[in-house]
Amino acid sequence: MENRDKISTVDKVSNLAHDAVNKATSATHQVADKLAEKGDQFNGAAHEAIDKATEATHQASERLVEKSEQWISAEERLLNQGCEYVRENPLTSVSIAVGVGFLLSRLLSNR
Repeated sequence: MENRDKISTVDKVSNLAHDAVNKATSATHQVADKLAEKGDQFNGAAHEAIDKATEATHQASERLVEKSEQWISAEERLLNQGCEYVRENPLTSVSIAVGVGFLLSRLLSNR
């Protein structure tokens, strides 16, 4: 009978060990599933952030191109107006240039 009690106790301990292993395995699978889910969520959030940053950069780039085109257009317009003024008023233009040159030479020679 003593042998039977030992076997019965071994069976009980074995069953308890199997149950513990099964519970641990189940818990590990649950944790792994949650980690995979969080990883997918993080991956999605990262892609969304990258997409937003890319879109913002693209919009800023487009605005910069538009502004640079506006500045180039304004520069060309002012240059054409200046050339036209000099052609229409050569004496006035030369007089202004001489006056500005004289003033600059006086200011720079005092230093």
